[in-house]
Amino acid sequence: MTNPNSSSAPLIDLHRLVVAIRRRKRFWLATALLGVVGGALITMFLPPPPTAVVTVMVTHAQDSPTDSGSLIRTDVTVLQTTQIAGEALKAIGSAERPEEFTKEYSGLGLSNNIMQITVKAKTAEDAVAKAKALGDTFIADHVKRDKAVADAQAKALLDQRKNAQDELNTVDQQISDETKKGRQANPSTLEGLYSRRAALQSQVSDFTNRAQQAGIGDPKVTAGTQVVDAARLLPSGKLKSGALNSGIGLGLGLALGLAFAAVGAISKDKPVLRGEISAELGASVIAQLRSRLPLPARLFKKSRATEERKRVATTLVRAIKKDRAPVSLLELGAPGVAAALALDIAGELAADGKASVVDDLPGEDVRKLAAATHSDVVVLGAGDPGPEPGEHRIGVGTVAPGTAWTDLVHLGAETVLVVKAGHANTLWLHTVARQLADQEIPVVGVVLVDPDPRDKSDGTLWDGLHTALRGRAKLTPAVHRVPVEHEDRIDELVARVAERVGAAEHVTRRFTPVRPVVPPALAKPKPPEPGTVSIPGHLDAPTKKFAPVKPQKRPSPFKRDQGEPAHKGELEADLEPEKSAEVS
Repeated sequence: MTNPNSSSAPLIDLHRLVVAIRRRKRFWLATALLGVVGGALITMFLPPPPTAVVTVMVTHAQDSPTDSGSLIRTDVTVLQTTQIAGEALKAIGSAERPEEFTKEYSGLGLSNNIMQITVKAKTAEDAVAKAKALGDTFIADHVKRDKAVADAQAKALLDQRKNAQDELNTVDQQISDETKKGRQANPSTLEGLYSRRAALQSQVSDFTNRAQQAGIGDPKVTAGTQVVDAARLLPSGKLKSGALNSGIGLGLGLALGLAFAAVGAISKDKPVLRGEISAELGASVIAQLRSRLPLPARLFKKSRATEERKRVATTLVRAIKKDRAPVSLLELGAPGVAAALALDIAGELAADGKASVVDDLPGEDVRKLAAATHSDVVVLGAGDPGPEPGEHRIGVGTVAPGTAWTDLVHLGAETVLVVKAGHANTLWLHTVARQLADQEIPVVGVVLVDPDPRDKSDGTLWDGLHTALRGRAKLTPAVHRVPVEHEDRIDELVARVAERVGAAEHVTRRFTPVRPVVPPALAKPKPPEPGTVSIPGHLDAPTKKFAPVKPQKRPSPFKRDQGEPAHKGELEADLEPEKSAEVS
Protein backbone atom coordinates (compact mmCIF):
# COMPACT_ATOMS: atom_id res chain seq x y z
CA MET A 1 0.00 0.00 0.00
CA THR A 2 1.29 3.39 -0.87
CA ASN A 3 1.18 6.68 0.84
CA PRO A 4 -0.48 9.15 -1.52
CA ASN A 5 1.03 12.10 0.25
CA SER A 6 4.64 10.92 0.14
CA SER A 7 5.50 12.57 -3.16
CA SER A 8 4.11 15.98 -2.28
CA ALA A 9 4.72 16.08 1.49
CA PRO A 10 6.12 19.47 2.61
CA LEU A 11 9.29 19.78 4.62
CA ILE A 12 7.31 21.05 7.66
CA ASP A 13 3.57 20.41 7.78
CA LEU A 14 2.11 23.35 9.68
CA HIS A 15 -1.17 21.54 10.33
CA ARG A 16 0.66 18.59 11.82
CA LEU A 17 2.91 20.93 13.82
CA VAL A 18 -0.07 22.79 15.29
CA VAL A 19 -1.81 19.52 16.17
CA ALA A 20 1.36 18.16 17.81
CA ILE A 21 1.78 21.34 19.87
CA ARG A 22 -1.88 21.29 20.87
CA ARG A 23 -1.57 17.66 21.96
CA ARG A 24 1.31 18.61 24.25
CA LYS A 25 -0.60 21.44 25.86
CA ARG A 26 -0.10 19.88 29.28
CA PHE A 27 3.64 20.27 28.85
CA TRP A 28 3.72 23.92 27.81
CA LEU A 29 0.96 24.86 30.25
CA ALA A 30 3.06 23.23 32.96
CA THR A 31 6.12 25.24 31.93
CA ALA A 32 4.05 28.43 31.98
CA LEU A 33 2.78 27.57 35.46
CA LEU A 34 6.34 26.88 36.59
CA GLY A 35 7.32 30.32 35.29
CA VAL A 36 4.57 31.97 37.32
CA VAL A 37 5.55 30.05 40.46
CA GLY A 38 9.22 30.85 39.89
CA GLY A 39 8.50 34.57 39.60
CA ALA A 40 6.48 34.51 42.80
CA LEU A 41 9.22 32.60 44.64
CA ILE A 42 11.84 35.06 43.47
CA THR A 43 9.77 37.91 44.87
CA MET A 44 9.30 36.06 48.15
CA PHE A 45 12.87 34.91 48.77
CA LEU A 46 14.69 37.69 46.90
CA PRO A 47 12.67 40.81 47.67
CA PRO A 48 13.61 44.05 45.92
CA PRO A 49 16.10 46.17 47.90
CA PRO A 50 14.96 49.40 49.61
CA THR A 51 14.77 52.25 47.11
CA ALA A 52 14.94 56.00 47.68
CA VAL A 53 14.40 58.81 45.18
CA VAL A 54 15.25 62.51 45.08
CA THR A 55 14.11 65.07 42.48
CA VAL A 56 16.43 67.89 41.39
CA MET A 57 15.66 70.95 39.26
CA VAL A 58 18.63 71.74 37.02
CA THR A 59 18.93 75.23 35.47
CA HIS A 60 21.22 75.73 32.49
CA ALA A 61 22.68 78.94 31.20
CA GLN A 62 21.90 77.77 27.66
CA ASP A 63 18.27 76.86 28.35
CA SER A 64 16.06 77.30 25.29
CA PRO A 65 12.44 76.41 24.51
CA THR A 66 13.62 74.50 21.46
CA ASP A 67 15.90 72.22 23.47
CA SER A 68 15.08 68.54 22.81
CA GLY A 69 16.40 67.28 26.14
CA SER A 70 20.07 67.07 25.25
CA LEU A 71 21.10 69.22 28.27
CA ILE A 72 19.29 67.03 30.82
CA ARG A 73 20.68 63.89 29.18
CA THR A 74 24.13 65.37 29.63
CA ASP A 75 23.38 65.93 33.32
CA VAL A 76 22.26 62.28 33.68
CA THR A 77 25.53 61.14 32.13
CA VAL A 78 27.53 63.39 34.46
CA LEU A 79 25.59 61.95 37.41
CA GLN A 80 26.77 58.41 36.53
CA THR A 81 30.46 59.37 36.71
CA THR A 82 32.72 58.04 39.44
CA GLN A 83 33.62 61.60 40.43
CA ILE A 84 30.06 62.35 41.54
CA ALA A 85 29.78 58.92 43.16
CA GLY A 86 33.03 59.41 45.03
CA GLU A 87 32.07 62.86 46.35
CA ALA A 88 28.70 61.52 47.52
CA LEU A 89 30.35 58.62 49.34
CA LYS A 90 32.78 61.03 51.02
CA ALA A 91 29.85 63.16 52.16
CA ILE A 92 28.25 60.24 54.03
CA GLY A 93 31.56 58.72 55.14
CA SER A 94 31.15 55.45 53.27
CA ALA A 95 34.08 53.25 52.29
CA GLU A 96 32.29 51.75 49.30
CA ARG A 97 34.05 51.87 45.96
CA PRO A 98 32.67 54.50 43.55
CA GLU A 99 32.68 51.95 40.70
CA GLU A 100 30.33 49.68 42.66
CA PHE A 101 28.19 52.56 43.83
CA THR A 102 27.45 53.73 40.28
CA LYS A 103 25.63 50.42 39.70
CA GLU A 104 23.26 51.10 42.59
CA TYR A 105 21.74 54.36 41.38
CA SER A 106 20.46 55.85 38.15
CA GLY A 107 19.18 59.17 36.85
CA LEU A 108 16.13 59.87 34.72
CA GLY A 109 15.29 63.10 32.95
CA LEU A 110 11.62 63.79 33.57
CA SER A 111 11.72 67.05 31.58
CA ASN A 112 14.24 69.54 30.20
CA ASN A 113 15.05 70.77 33.73
CA ILE A 114 13.82 68.02 36.11
CA MET A 115 15.94 64.98 36.95
CA GLN A 116 14.98 62.10 39.26
CA ILE A 117 17.71 60.15 41.05
CA THR A 118 16.90 56.59 42.21
CA VAL A 119 19.17 54.85 44.71
CA LYS A 120 19.06 51.21 45.93
CA ALA A 121 20.77 50.09 49.12
CA LYS A 122 20.76 47.29 51.66
CA THR A 123 18.83 49.31 54.23
CA ALA A 124 16.25 52.03 53.99
CA GLU A 125 18.34 54.54 55.96
CA ASP A 126 21.34 53.94 53.75
CA ALA A 127 19.24 54.42 50.61
CA VAL A 128 17.83 57.77 51.82
CA ALA A 129 21.25 59.03 52.91
CA LYS A 130 22.85 58.12 49.61
CA ALA A 131 20.02 59.73 47.63
CA LYS A 132 20.37 63.00 49.60
CA ALA A 133 24.16 62.99 49.20
CA LEU A 134 23.86 62.38 45.45
CA GLY A 135 21.40 65.29 45.07
CA ASP A 136 23.58 67.73 47.01
CA THR A 137 26.77 66.58 45.31
CA PHE A 138 25.29 66.97 41.85
CA ILE A 139 23.98 70.49 42.64
CA ALA A 140 27.37 71.57 44.00
CA ASP A 141 29.14 70.11 40.98
CA HIS A 142 26.70 71.75 38.57
CA VAL A 143 27.16 75.19 40.21
CA LYS A 144 30.89 74.69 40.36
CA ARG A 145 31.06 73.87 36.69
CA ASP A 146 28.97 76.95 35.86
CA LYS A 147 31.26 79.11 38.06
CA ALA A 148 34.33 77.65 36.36
CA VAL A 149 32.91 78.58 32.97
CA ALA A 150 32.23 82.13 34.18
CA ASP A 151 35.73 82.51 35.61
CA ALA A 152 37.31 81.27 32.43
CA GLN A 153 35.24 83.73 30.42
CA ALA A 154 36.22 86.63 32.76
CA LYS A 155 39.88 85.69 32.51
CA ALA A 156 39.66 85.69 28.72
CA LEU A 157 38.10 89.14 28.77
CA LEU A 158 40.74 90.46 31.12
CA ASP A 159 43.45 89.13 28.84
CA GLN A 160 41.88 90.93 25.90
CA ARG A 161 41.61 94.15 27.98
CA LYS A 162 45.31 93.90 28.84
CA ASN A 163 46.21 93.56 25.17
CA ALA A 164 44.06 96.58 24.33
CA GLN A 165 45.62 98.56 27.21
CA ASP A 166 49.16 97.73 26.02
CA GLU A 167 48.28 98.92 22.54
CA LEU A 168 46.73 102.09 24.02
CA ASN A 169 49.94 102.84 25.89
CA THR A 170 51.88 102.47 22.67
CA VAL A 171 49.58 104.89 20.85
CA ASP A 172 49.92 107.43 23.72
CA GLN A 173 53.70 107.26 23.43
CA GLN A 174 53.51 107.84 19.68
CA ILE A 175 51.27 110.86 20.20
CA SER A 176 53.74 112.27 22.77
CA ASP A 177 56.69 111.78 20.42
CA GLU A 178 54.90 113.42 17.53
CA THR A 179 53.81 116.39 19.66
CA LYS A 180 57.41 117.11 20.74
CA LYS A 181 58.37 117.94 17.16
CA GLY A 182 56.52 121.25 17.42
CA ARG A 183 55.87 122.84 14.03
CA GLN A 184 57.43 119.92 12.25
CA ALA A 185 54.70 117.54 13.49
CA ASN A 186 52.50 115.98 10.83
CA PRO A 187 48.86 116.96 11.46
CA SER A 188 47.42 113.92 9.59
CA THR A 189 49.52 111.50 11.63
CA LEU A 190 48.40 113.08 14.87
CA GLU A 191 44.79 112.93 13.78
CA GLY A 192 45.07 109.15 13.06
CA LEU A 193 46.78 108.51 16.37
CA TYR A 194 44.08 110.39 18.25
CA SER A 195 41.35 108.34 16.53
CA ARG A 196 43.14 105.06 17.33
CA ARG A 197 43.54 106.09 20.97
CA ALA A 198 39.83 106.83 21.32
CA ALA A 199 38.92 103.37 19.92
CA LEU A 200 41.33 101.59 22.23
CA GLN A 201 40.03 103.46 25.23
CA SER A 202 36.51 102.35 24.33
CA GLN A 203 37.63 98.68 24.02
CA VAL A 204 39.43 98.77 27.36
CA SER A 205 36.32 100.13 29.02
CA ASP A 206 34.10 97.46 27.36
CA PHE A 207 36.40 94.57 28.29
CA THR A 208 36.51 95.82 31.85
CA ASN A 209 32.72 95.87 32.15
CA ARG A 210 32.32 92.43 30.54
CA ALA A 211 34.98 90.90 32.72
CA GLN A 212 33.25 92.19 35.78
CA GLN A 213 29.90 90.70 34.63
CA ALA A 214 31.50 87.35 33.78
CA GLY A 215 33.24 87.20 37.10
CA ILE A 216 29.93 87.47 38.87
CA GLY A 217 28.66 84.35 37.00
CA ASP A 218 25.03 83.41 36.22
CA PRO A 219 22.95 83.93 39.37
CA LYS A 220 19.90 82.15 37.93
CA VAL A 221 21.93 78.96 37.51
CA THR A 222 23.06 79.08 41.11
CA ALA A 223 19.67 79.95 42.47
CA GLY A 224 17.64 77.74 40.08
CA THR A 225 19.51 74.47 40.58
CA GLN A 226 18.09 72.97 43.73
CA VAL A 227 16.33 69.94 45.23
CA VAL A 228 12.60 70.25 44.62
CA ASP A 229 11.62 66.92 46.21
CA ALA A 230 13.69 65.74 49.17
CA ALA A 231 15.02 62.22 49.36
CA ARG A 232 12.31 59.78 50.41
CA LEU A 233 11.88 56.02 50.60
CA LEU A 234 9.63 54.38 48.03
CA PRO A 235 6.99 51.88 49.19
CA SER A 236 8.20 48.27 49.09
CA GLY A 237 5.60 47.22 46.48
CA LYS A 238 5.97 43.46 46.95
CA LEU A 239 2.61 42.83 45.34
CA LYS A 240 3.54 44.86 42.28
CA SER A 241 6.99 43.27 42.09
CA GLY A 242 5.48 39.82 42.50
CA ALA A 243 2.96 40.43 39.74
CA LEU A 244 5.70 41.75 37.46
CA ASN A 245 8.01 38.81 38.14
CA SER A 246 5.15 36.32 37.74
CA GLY A 247 4.19 37.87 34.41
CA ILE A 248 7.76 37.69 33.18
CA GLY A 249 7.98 34.07 34.34
CA LEU A 250 4.70 33.26 32.60
CA GLY A 251 5.93 34.64 29.31
CA LEU A 252 9.31 32.93 29.50
CA GLY A 253 7.84 29.59 30.59
CA LEU A 254 5.19 29.63 27.87
CA ALA A 255 7.72 30.55 25.18
CA LEU A 256 10.14 27.82 26.28
CA GLY A 257 7.36 25.23 26.49
CA LEU A 258 6.05 26.02 23.02
CA ALA A 259 9.58 26.01 21.60
CA PHE A 260 10.40 22.61 23.12
CA ALA A 261 7.05 21.19 21.97
CA ALA A 262 7.61 22.41 18.40
CA VAL A 263 11.18 21.10 18.25
CA GLY A 264 10.09 17.76 19.69
CA ALA A 265 7.24 17.45 17.18
CA ILE A 266 9.61 18.05 14.26
CA SER A 267 12.53 15.94 15.48
CA LYS A 268 10.61 12.90 16.81
CA ASP A 269 8.41 12.53 13.68
CA LYS A 270 5.46 10.91 15.45
CA PRO A 271 2.30 10.95 13.29
CA VAL A 272 -0.79 12.29 15.04
CA LEU A 273 -3.25 12.71 12.17
CA ARG A 274 -5.63 9.96 11.07
CA GLY A 275 -4.52 10.18 7.47
CA GLU A 276 -0.83 9.83 8.37
CA ILE A 277 -1.31 6.86 10.70
CA SER A 278 -3.58 5.12 8.20
CA ALA A 279 -1.11 5.62 5.37
CA GLU A 280 1.90 4.46 7.42
CA LEU A 281 0.19 1.29 8.71
CA GLY A 282 -1.53 0.50 5.42
CA ALA A 283 -4.95 0.10 7.06
CA SER A 284 -8.00 2.28 7.48
CA VAL A 285 -9.03 3.90 10.75
CA ILE A 286 -12.35 2.24 11.58
CA ALA A 287 -12.95 3.82 14.99
CA GLN A 288 -11.45 6.19 17.52
CA LEU A 289 -11.56 6.18 21.30
CA ARG A 290 -10.33 8.19 24.23
CA SER A 291 -8.20 6.65 26.91
CA ARG A 292 -9.78 9.00 29.42
CA LEU A 293 -11.97 12.07 29.31
CA PRO A 294 -10.70 15.52 30.32
CA LEU A 295 -11.08 16.37 33.99
CA PRO A 296 -14.16 18.67 33.64
CA ALA A 297 -15.97 16.13 31.45
CA ARG A 298 -14.89 13.27 33.73
CA LEU A 299 -16.89 14.77 36.59
CA PHE A 300 -20.20 14.95 34.71
CA LYS A 301 -19.86 12.34 31.91
CA LYS A 302 -18.22 9.35 33.54
CA SER A 303 -19.92 6.78 31.30
CA ARG A 304 -19.27 8.53 27.99
CA ALA A 305 -15.93 6.79 27.36
CA THR A 306 -17.47 3.43 28.27
CA GLU A 307 -20.36 3.98 25.87
CA GLU A 308 -18.01 4.89 23.04
CA ARG A 309 -15.89 1.80 23.69
CA LYS A 310 -18.94 -0.48 23.72
CA ARG A 311 -20.14 1.04 20.46
CA VAL A 312 -16.78 0.28 18.84
CA ALA A 313 -16.90 -3.24 20.29
CA THR A 314 -20.33 -3.77 18.72
CA THR A 315 -18.98 -2.66 15.34
CA LEU A 316 -16.09 -5.11 15.55
CA VAL A 317 -18.37 -7.93 16.72
CA ARG A 318 -20.55 -7.57 13.63
CA ALA A 319 -17.44 -8.02 11.49
CA ILE A 320 -15.90 -11.03 13.23
CA LYS A 321 -18.76 -13.08 14.70
CA LYS A 322 -19.62 -14.73 11.33
CA ASP A 323 -16.15 -16.27 11.21
CA ARG A 324 -14.95 -18.61 13.93
CA ALA A 325 -11.28 -17.89 13.18
CA PRO A 326 -9.50 -16.19 16.10
CA VAL A 327 -9.04 -12.43 15.88
CA SER A 328 -6.41 -10.48 17.82
CA LEU A 329 -6.22 -6.96 19.22
CA LEU A 330 -2.66 -5.64 19.06
CA GLU A 331 -1.97 -2.48 21.01
CA LEU A 332 0.63 0.21 20.45
CA GLY A 333 0.70 2.67 23.33
CA ALA A 334 -2.79 1.87 24.67
CA PRO A 335 -2.79 -1.44 26.62
CA GLY A 336 -5.63 -0.38 28.91
CA VAL A 337 -7.94 0.52 26.02
CA ALA A 338 -7.09 -2.72 24.20
CA ALA A 339 -7.83 -4.79 27.33
CA ALA A 340 -11.17 -3.06 27.95
CA LEU A 341 -12.14 -3.36 24.28
CA ALA A 342 -11.29 -7.09 24.24
CA LEU A 343 -13.47 -7.72 27.31
CA ASP A 344 -16.37 -5.82 25.70
CA ILE A 345 -16.03 -7.82 22.46
CA ALA A 346 -15.81 -11.13 24.29
CA GLY A 347 -18.82 -10.20 26.44
CA GLU A 348 -20.98 -9.59 23.35
CA LEU A 349 -19.73 -12.73 21.59
CA ALA A 350 -20.51 -14.78 24.71
CA ALA A 351 -24.21 -14.09 24.13
CA ASP A 352 -24.12 -16.30 20.98
CA GLY A 353 -21.74 -18.94 22.32
CA LYS A 354 -18.60 -19.47 24.27
CA ALA A 355 -15.98 -16.72 24.10
CA SER A 356 -12.65 -16.16 25.80
CA VAL A 357 -9.76 -13.72 25.80
CA VAL A 358 -6.08 -14.60 25.56
CA ASP A 359 -4.01 -12.12 27.58
CA ASP A 360 -0.54 -11.80 26.08
CA LEU A 361 0.14 -8.26 27.29
CA PRO A 362 3.37 -7.75 29.26
CA GLY A 363 1.53 -6.27 32.23
CA GLU A 364 -1.43 -8.70 32.10
CA ASP A 365 -3.79 -5.75 31.77
CA VAL A 366 -6.72 -7.96 30.73
CA ARG A 367 -6.52 -10.11 33.87
CA LYS A 368 -6.20 -7.08 36.12
CA LEU A 369 -9.12 -5.30 34.43
CA ALA A 370 -11.32 -8.42 34.53
CA ALA A 371 -10.59 -8.84 38.24
CA ALA A 372 -11.22 -5.16 38.96
CA THR A 373 -14.56 -5.08 37.06
CA HIS A 374 -15.63 -8.62 38.16
CA SER A 375 -16.12 -9.60 34.52
CA ASP A 376 -17.50 -13.07 33.64
CA VAL A 377 -15.30 -13.34 30.55
CA VAL A 378 -12.78 -16.18 30.67
CA VAL A 379 -9.24 -14.83 30.50
CA LEU A 380 -6.55 -17.29 29.38
CA GLY A 381 -2.80 -17.14 29.06
CA ALA A 382 -0.72 -17.42 25.91
CA GLY A 383 0.28 -21.02 26.75
CA ASP A 384 -3.24 -22.37 27.48
CA PRO A 385 -4.90 -24.97 25.19
CA GLY A 386 -6.48 -23.88 21.93
CA PRO A 387 -10.12 -22.97 21.42
CA GLU A 388 -12.87 -25.55 21.53
CA PRO A 389 -15.16 -26.11 18.52
CA GLY A 390 -17.52 -23.19 18.15
CA GLU A 391 -15.60 -21.00 20.61
CA HIS A 392 -14.77 -17.40 19.83
CA ARG A 393 -11.30 -16.42 21.00
CA ILE A 394 -9.91 -12.89 21.12
CA GLY A 395 -6.16 -12.57 21.49
CA VAL A 396 -4.72 -9.41 23.03
CA GLY A 397 -1.06 -8.63 22.44
CA THR A 398 1.32 -5.80 21.75
CA VAL A 399 3.41 -4.60 18.83
CA ALA A 400 5.62 -2.36 20.95
CA PRO A 401 9.42 -2.59 20.62
CA GLY A 402 10.62 -6.00 21.79
CA THR A 403 7.62 -7.89 20.43
CA ALA A 404 8.09 -11.55 19.43
CA TRP A 405 6.62 -11.22 15.94
CA THR A 406 6.36 -14.95 15.28
CA ASP A 407 4.07 -15.40 18.31
CA LEU A 408 1.45 -13.02 16.93
CA VAL A 409 0.13 -15.70 14.58
CA HIS A 410 -1.06 -17.74 17.58
CA LEU A 411 -3.17 -14.81 18.82
CA GLY A 412 -5.30 -14.55 15.70
CA ALA A 413 -5.41 -15.01 11.94
CA GLU A 414 -6.52 -11.39 11.57
CA THR A 415 -5.88 -8.40 13.77
CA VAL A 416 -7.23 -5.03 14.79
CA LEU A 417 -4.54 -2.50 15.74
CA VAL A 418 -5.25 -0.30 18.76
CA VAL A 419 -2.83 2.61 18.26
CA LYS A 420 -2.43 5.72 20.37
CA ALA A 421 -1.96 8.85 18.27
CA GLY A 422 1.49 10.39 18.58
CA HIS A 423 2.95 7.41 20.48
CA ALA A 424 5.19 5.79 17.84
CA ASN A 425 7.29 7.37 15.13
CA THR A 426 6.99 6.75 11.41
CA LEU A 427 9.80 4.20 11.34
CA TRP A 428 8.17 1.98 13.94
CA LEU A 429 4.77 2.17 12.23
CA HIS A 430 6.48 0.96 9.05
CA THR A 431 8.10 -1.84 11.04
CA VAL A 432 4.74 -2.97 12.45
CA ALA A 433 3.10 -2.99 9.01
CA ARG A 434 6.02 -4.88 7.46
CA GLN A 435 6.21 -7.50 10.22
CA LEU A 436 2.47 -8.17 10.08
CA ALA A 437 2.73 -8.55 6.32
CA ASP A 438 5.60 -11.00 6.72
CA GLN A 439 3.54 -13.04 9.20
CA GLU A 440 0.58 -12.95 6.75
CA ILE A 441 -1.72 -11.36 9.33
CA PRO A 442 -4.25 -9.08 7.59
CA VAL A 443 -5.08 -5.85 9.40
CA VAL A 444 -8.86 -5.42 9.54
CA GLY A 445 -8.55 -1.83 10.67
CA VAL A 446 -7.06 0.61 13.17
CA VAL A 447 -8.75 1.84 16.34
CA LEU A 448 -7.16 5.22 17.02
CA VAL A 449 -6.83 6.21 20.68
CA ASP A 450 -6.77 9.84 21.83
CA PRO A 451 -7.02 11.46 18.39
CA ASP A 452 -6.98 15.20 17.97
CA PRO A 453 -10.61 16.43 18.17
CA ARG A 454 -9.95 18.98 15.42
CA ASP A 455 -8.34 16.52 13.02
CA LYS A 456 -10.06 16.79 9.63
CA SER A 457 -7.83 14.33 7.75
CA ASP A 458 -9.29 11.19 6.18
CA GLY A 459 -8.12 7.89 7.64
CA THR A 460 -9.66 5.63 4.97
CA LEU A 461 -7.62 3.81 2.33
CA TRP A 462 -9.22 2.89 -0.98
CA ASP A 463 -7.06 -0.15 -1.57
CA GLY A 464 -6.94 -3.34 0.52
CA LEU A 465 -10.62 -4.15 -0.04
CA HIS A 466 -10.23 -7.79 1.06
CA THR A 467 -9.10 -6.72 4.56
CA ALA A 468 -11.36 -3.69 5.04
CA LEU A 469 -14.74 -3.99 6.73
CA ARG A 470 -16.57 -3.14 3.51
CA GLY A 471 -14.82 -6.05 1.79
CA ARG A 472 -15.54 -8.48 4.64
CA ALA A 473 -19.26 -7.71 4.42
CA LYS A 474 -19.35 -8.83 0.78
CA LEU A 475 -16.86 -11.65 1.17
CA THR A 476 -18.69 -13.87 3.68
CA PRO A 477 -21.84 -14.65 1.61
CA ALA A 478 -19.77 -15.32 -1.48
CA VAL A 479 -17.90 -18.16 0.27
CA HIS A 480 -21.08 -20.24 0.46
CA ARG A 481 -22.39 -19.52 -3.05
CA VAL A 482 -19.38 -20.18 -5.25
CA PRO A 483 -18.23 -23.82 -5.63
CA VAL A 484 -14.54 -24.43 -5.27
CA GLU A 485 -14.27 -26.56 -8.38
CA HIS A 486 -15.24 -23.63 -10.65
CA GLU A 487 -12.42 -21.38 -9.45
CA ASP A 488 -10.63 -21.56 -12.79
CA ARG A 489 -13.83 -20.54 -14.61
CA ILE A 490 -14.23 -17.60 -12.22
CA ASP A 491 -10.66 -16.49 -12.93
CA GLU A 492 -11.27 -16.65 -16.65
CA LEU A 493 -14.59 -14.81 -16.38
CA VAL A 494 -13.04 -12.07 -14.18
CA ALA A 495 -10.19 -11.58 -16.63
CA ARG A 496 -12.49 -11.33 -19.64
CA VAL A 497 -14.84 -8.89 -17.90
CA ALA A 498 -11.93 -6.71 -16.82
CA GLU A 499 -10.49 -6.71 -20.35
CA ARG A 500 -13.78 -5.81 -22.03
CA VAL A 501 -14.73 -3.13 -19.52
CA GLY A 502 -11.29 -1.59 -19.87
CA ALA A 503 -11.72 -1.39 -23.63
CA ALA A 504 -15.34 -0.16 -23.54
CA GLU A 505 -15.23 2.71 -21.02
CA HIS A 506 -12.73 5.05 -19.39
CA VAL A 507 -12.05 4.33 -15.72
CA THR A 508 -10.06 6.26 -13.20
CA ARG A 509 -8.96 3.32 -11.07
CA ARG A 510 -9.53 -0.42 -11.50
CA PHE A 511 -9.70 -2.87 -8.63
CA THR A 512 -9.58 -6.63 -8.89
CA PRO A 513 -12.97 -8.00 -7.77
CA VAL A 514 -12.88 -9.82 -4.46
CA ARG A 515 -12.79 -13.63 -4.84
CA PRO A 516 -13.63 -16.06 -2.05
CA VAL A 517 -10.84 -17.20 0.24
CA VAL A 518 -10.22 -20.86 -0.62
CA PRO A 519 -8.61 -23.00 2.09
CA PRO A 520 -5.26 -24.43 1.01
CA ALA A 521 -6.52 -27.97 1.56
CA LEU A 522 -9.42 -27.59 -0.94
CA ALA A 523 -7.68 -25.52 -3.55
CA LYS A 524 -6.73 -27.46 -6.69
CA PRO A 525 -4.42 -25.37 -8.80
CA LYS A 526 -4.75 -26.18 -12.46
CA PRO A 527 -2.45 -25.11 -15.23
CA PRO A 528 -4.08 -22.55 -17.51
CA GLU A 529 -5.37 -23.94 -20.77
CA PRO A 530 -4.05 -22.55 -24.02
CA GLY A 531 -5.86 -19.39 -24.98
CA THR A 532 -7.21 -18.67 -21.48
CA VAL A 533 -6.24 -16.04 -18.86
CA SER A 534 -5.73 -16.99 -15.22
CA ILE A 535 -5.04 -14.79 -12.16
CA PRO A 536 -2.90 -16.44 -9.42
CA GLY A 537 -4.55 -16.78 -6.01
CA HIS A 538 -3.23 -14.18 -3.59
CA LEU A 539 -6.25 -13.25 -1.54
CA ASP A 540 -4.67 -14.55 1.66
CA ALA A 541 -2.00 -11.86 1.43
CA PRO A 542 -2.16 -9.04 4.03
CA THR A 543 -2.36 -6.38 1.34
CA LYS A 544 -4.12 -6.25 -2.00
CA LYS A 545 -2.37 -6.87 -5.28
CA PHE A 546 -3.79 -5.37 -8.44
CA ALA A 547 -4.15 -7.24 -11.70
CA PRO A 548 -2.22 -5.59 -14.53
CA VAL A 549 -4.35 -3.04 -16.31
CA LYS A 550 -4.11 -3.10 -20.07
CA PRO A 551 -3.66 0.30 -21.71
CA GLN A 552 -6.82 1.77 -23.10
CA LYS A 553 -7.18 1.37 -26.81
CA ARG A 554 -7.48 4.41 -29.00
CA PRO A 555 -11.08 4.88 -30.30
CA SER A 556 -11.61 3.59 -33.82
CA PRO A 557 -14.55 4.13 -36.18
CA PHE A 558 -14.33 0.40 -37.04
CA LYS A 559 -15.05 -0.75 -33.49
CA ARG A 560 -18.16 -2.73 -34.47
CA ASP A 561 -16.25 -4.50 -37.29
CA GLN A 562 -13.73 -5.76 -34.72
CA GLY A 563 -16.45 -7.59 -32.78
CA GLU A 564 -16.27 -5.38 -29.65
CA PRO A 565 -19.49 -4.83 -27.68
CA ALA A 566 -20.99 -1.43 -28.43
CA HIS A 567 -23.20 -1.12 -25.38
CA LYS A 568 -24.02 -2.76 -22.10
CA GLY A 569 -26.73 -5.01 -23.57
CA GLU A 570 -24.33 -6.72 -25.94
CA LEU A 571 -21.77 -7.22 -23.13
CA GLU A 572 -24.36 -8.92 -20.91
CA ALA A 573 -25.55 -11.01 -23.85
CA ASP A 574 -22.01 -12.31 -24.42
CA LEU A 575 -21.61 -13.23 -20.74
CA GLU A 576 -25.01 -14.90 -20.38
CA PRO A 577 -23.86 -18.37 -21.70
CA GLU A 578 -20.93 -18.31 -19.29
CA LYS A 579 -23.19 -17.48 -16.33
CA SER A 580 -25.59 -20.27 -17.35
CA ALA A 581 -22.74 -22.78 -17.51
CA GLU A 582 -21.56 -21.68 -14.08
CA VAL A 583 -25.02 -22.15 -12.50
CA SER A 584 -25.42 -25.58 -14.07
